[in-house]
Amino acid sequence: QVQLVESGGGLAQPGGSLRLSCAASGFAFSDYASGWARRAPGKGLEWVSGIWSDSSDDYYADSVKGRFTISRDNAKNTVYLQMNNLKPEPTAVYYCVKFISYSFSPQQEGTDWGQGTQVTVSS
Repeated sequence: QVQLVESGGGLAQPGGSLRLSCAASGFAFSDYASGWARRAPGKGLEWVSGIWSDSSDDYYADSVKGRFTISRDNAKNTVYLQMNNLKPEPTAVYYCVKFISYSFSPQQEGTDWGQGTQVTVSS
């Protein structure tokens, strides 16, 4: 069965950095696109970033462009989200997501979701 396990969340100060990791198992990781979504108070679910199966293309929400970087290591079945220059925000839950094909689209919800990891940016 598909398993997606997020890690790396926690508390950071404004201007700081966090690196999220997602360990995938139960499927051919290198054949599928991956993404990160988040749910924050008052905002609902939004796509943060996505990456195609072979890293040939990616996607970023306007709010994180230039600050966040998505990457993946298919040999390790792991996708990452490097978050730099963090802005003050209430606690949000970041989810790792598997998609149905090699490509990522922010218009799709994905087929499988991890349980999420919390990220808080506060002084």
